[in-house]
Amino acid sequence: MSGETEVVQTPTPSGRGQKVARCVNCKIALWSNYGGAGDSVHFVRVGTLDNPDVFPPDIHIYMSTKQNWFEVSTDIPAVDGYYSSREYWPQKSLERMKVLRSG
Repeated sequence: MSGETEVVQTPTPSGRGQKVARCVNCKIALWSNYGGAGDSVHFVRVGTLDNPDVFPPDIHIYMSTKQNWFEVSTDIPAVDGYYSSREYWPQKSLERMKVLRSG
């Protein structure tokens, strides 16, 4: 990645907010920092990567607001809103998050 980004604070149903980093020129969202995860964890928008097919989705979120024409794979978990990381994340990912939050 090259170029400048701007961070926009957006509201969320949890009330914790979300910081969305966008390209200053085209305004495409590049990554987010969710309120519960803090600033040290970036959730990268896979569609902005050179090879997005390397990272298929592991969960579909906010299905309650999806368009009727959008079809999702039935072999991937899907939830109406956000999800519980304790319920869906692998143990190693939960351990890494614990380290990030403690430091």
